[in-house]
Amino acid sequence: MEWQPDEQGLQQVLQLLKDSQSPNTVTQRAVQQKLEQLNQFPDFNNYLIFVLTRLKTEDEPTRSLSGLILKNNVKAHYQNFPSAVADFIKQECLNNIGDPSPLIRATIGILITTIASKGELQTWPELLPQLCNLLNSEDYNTSHAIACVNQFIIGRAQALMDNIDTFIESLFALAADEDSEVRKNVCRALVMLLEVRIDRLIPHMHSIIQYMLQRTQDPDENVALEACEFWLTLAEQPICKEVLSGHLVQLIPILVNGMKYSEIDIILLKGDVEEDEAVPDSEQDIKPRFHKSRTVTLQHEGGEGEEGEDIEEDDDDDDDTLSDWNLRKCSAAALDVLANVFRDELLPHLLPLLKGLLFHLDWVIKESGILVLGAIAEGCMQGMVPYLPELIPHLIQCLCDKKALVRSIACWTLSRYAHWVVSQPPDSYLKPLMTELLKRILDSNKKVQEAACSAFATLEEEACTELVPYLSYILDTLVFAFGKYQHKNLLILYDAIGTLADSVGHHLNQPEYIQKLMPPLIAKWNELKDEDKDLFPLLECLSSVATALQSGFLPYCEPVYQRCVTLVQKTLAQAMMYNQHPDQYEAPDKDFMIVALDLLSGLAEGLGGHVEQLVARSNIMTLLFQCMQDTMPEVRQSSFALLGDLTKACFLHVKPCIAEFMPILGLNLNPEFISVCNNATWAIGEISMQMGAEMQPYVGMVLPHLVEIINRPNTPKTLLENTAITIGRLGFVCPQEVAPQLQHFIRPWCTSLRNIRDNEEKDSAFRGICVMIGVNPAGVVQDFIFFCDAVASWVNPKDDLRDMFYKILHGFKDQVGEENWQQFSEQFPPLLKERLSACYGV
Repeated sequence: MEWQPDEQGLQQVLQLLKDSQSPNTVTQRAVQQKLEQLNQFPDFNNYLIFVLTRLKTEDEPTRSLSGLILKNNVKAHYQNFPSAVADFIKQECLNNIGDPSPLIRATIGILITTIASKGELQTWPELLPQLCNLLNSEDYNTSHAIACVNQFIIGRAQALMDNIDTFIESLFALAADEDSEVRKNVCRALVMLLEVRIDRLIPHMHSIIQYMLQRTQDPDENVALEACEFWLTLAEQPICKEVLSGHLVQLIPILVNGMKYSEIDIILLKGDVEEDEAVPDSEQDIKPRFHKSRTVTLQHEGGEGEEGEDIEEDDDDDDDTLSDWNLRKCSAAALDVLANVFRDELLPHLLPLLKGLLFHLDWVIKESGILVLGAIAEGCMQGMVPYLPELIPHLIQCLCDKKALVRSIACWTLSRYAHWVVSQPPDSYLKPLMTELLKRILDSNKKVQEAACSAFATLEEEACTELVPYLSYILDTLVFAFGKYQHKNLLILYDAIGTLADSVGHHLNQPEYIQKLMPPLIAKWNELKDEDKDLFPLLECLSSVATALQSGFLPYCEPVYQRCVTLVQKTLAQAMMYNQHPDQYEAPDKDFMIVALDLLSGLAEGLGGHVEQLVARSNIMTLLFQCMQDTMPEVRQSSFALLGDLTKACFLHVKPCIAEFMPILGLNLNPEFISVCNNATWAIGEISMQMGAEMQPYVGMVLPHLVEIINRPNTPKTLLENTAITIGRLGFVCPQEVAPQLQHFIRPWCTSLRNIRDNEEKDSAFRGICVMIGVNPAGVVQDFIFFCDAVASWVNPKDDLRDMFYKILHGFKDQVGEENWQQFSEQFPPLLKERLSACYGV
């Protein structure tokens, strides 16, 4: 007998589904309680599947909701379902995979995937054969079956892996289907298989590539887009170069062709609207901005902080507000990654095409050529260098093109070659590029303003102090833009100003520059309410400006400091109310607090000792104590950065809190939260330097964690370096407590600090190591070659530090005797040998 619902029970379930769509929180709570009660009855789940698959009279959102509640029950209690209930649900799912409604099909697909993920493929042998049969069905709706099977690919479902060859054959059988939806799902399946079971595709790879070349030119853009994803995924596989080399000659023109704007793109982008600077932005155009919390990093040899920091900047290619992902962007991204795989081998296929594109009379084609040039900038840089003296001036000319979309893409592409531009004599390219970019920042088209601002920020990062001679002119332009920009671009403008401050540093601290820059920033600051999210980018910008201006920021610091403290206090109070009465209060947006803490850090760093009187008149230390214990990692991360900066700037206010703060710092030496751990480690090092011998009671609560972190495999470089510095500093102030551990950390300690530039932090850490070696020379004997290498990494240590190195090296040499030293130093690489003999005479 097939199960049938009881009419009264069915009405009850429907009423529940209706109530659960109510916006009223009291009703919502009642629904939750009712659901918990009904879950005691096993056949409640039969009612839910019945509403989803059979009650065609109900509206689709209600039916879908019923399926989603069932999905949650499957997730939570599937193992307790009686087998009759489980069987009924599975049978209903299979019978209704081809429901005419896309919403119901999608819900059933999710439900099937959830059941299968409970390990149910063993007990559901009918599923995959049925899905594979449906692949051959005449009914259009069952093309959804491929999409369902696709769900198993990502989870590497064993049953699918066992039937994978049959599945691939079915895919090939459907490859030329007239229905574009089917072709799209075939492409998607191949892309997914490429990610999880490339080994099974390799025998068919030649024909798959041929098929995908065809599909990437499919008349249906959705199919072409799915197919284009294939090249993106293939580029990440180790076999890419080997299997694709022979096909580049076909593939490159197809990708380049896909990089043109389609007619629909141009309409959506209002490509025919040239002047829109006076049109206010609609709020949904403005993407939420995420604040990147402060992470303390060290300077490396021959470069700034950590490499690879600007990864996320490059993603916002150009037309990002429109349909987020389209064939143009996918083709450009594929060309970008392939350029990184094939490097200059790509150019013979590209250069002949490029000439025709870049100088084309049709602006759409010319625009796509400029995009191509930008996409290959990273991968093919070496091979492009000979052409750049001719191309860069051409691109700079395109900045004045009469088409806004050409001007905006030229901004982006030029930013991708900024590194080369800056490496040439400034009058050749930097000056003309900067002059034109600044004009584009004041363009009458909003999209161009945005592209120019972003490109200028990239140029600032590359040029750094090369910009100093032009500062007056740059500031005039940026300040003028303040009065001109609509909402969205204003946020990007803050970023360009902040980056300028980071790039030129203290050179900005001139009365005439401060006069230009500060009044408009402070005017905005006064306009914005405490609840306004536009404060984020403005606070970030001010943080950079305060750090750069140093004492020049003094006249503005009081109101800025006060407001940051207020923001932290308000957020903490709101969080407390919410934790006590979650039903009556909203959860606070903690980003306000994070950004405020970071600006306070910027103030402490920029103002140094001048921040003391501000701290004295506020309750920041009490607030910091709460922030350091917040549940949200980013809040803790920023509070430890601030703690370290306050320790450096005005330790007399930090010192009374040390006994309370140190245990919290110890608890946060947990490398699962890399940035939190990194900043806590750095703060401990700064505190040690101020505390001196009084640090002794706290060594035990932090040292074991630090030694463990420095010995962990795969610890990120920044964290290793900060850990090493802090261990060295602890050893400098409390050698008796730390030196006995020497042999447990000396080797990773030496290897992680050899690439750091000479600076204060490195200086104090190495003094610590020398003092510890004095206390426990045996601790270094096993790894003495690593110590020698670390010493040789110094370019010019201070005289007294050099003496410490000299004594240790000669002491070791005298200890082992001339002959043993000769044998020992034979193992040195030639460069190390030369360096030690030249600097220390050993």
